Order: sequence, then C-alpha cells, then structure tokens
Amino acid sequence: MTSLKSLVVISAALFVVFFLNVLLGAFAGNAFLSDVGEALVLFAATLVFVAAMLAAEKRVNNQ
Repeated sequence: MTSLKSLVVISAALFVVFFLNVLLGAFAGNAFLSDVGEALVLFAATLVFVAAMLAAEKRVNNQ
C-alpha cells in the first residue's frame, strides 16, 4: 500500500472511531471516549487527512 493510500485509510479509520463514539453517545448514552479524547481523535483525523491531501497534491504537481 502506498503512503498516500495508507494516510487516507488511517484518516478514514479515525473519522469512523469519532463517528461511532458520537453515535454511541447520542443513542446509547455510553460513549467510550471522553470529551478530550473525542477532540483529540478528531484533531488527529484532520491532521492525517490534511497530510494525505498535501501528498496527493505533491504527487499531481510532480507528474
């Protein structure tokens, strides 16, 4: 797997963890992350997504 694909997969996985935590908190009332943990997961997912988009832009500009 290329680094670009791995960055996108990691970002998607972090977003899924965040989304599942929000769903569990909203509907079941038992989120598995605290507020700080939720914010950190969302921040990490955003950072990895930005890194993936910068890598994709670099790949396109080099071609």
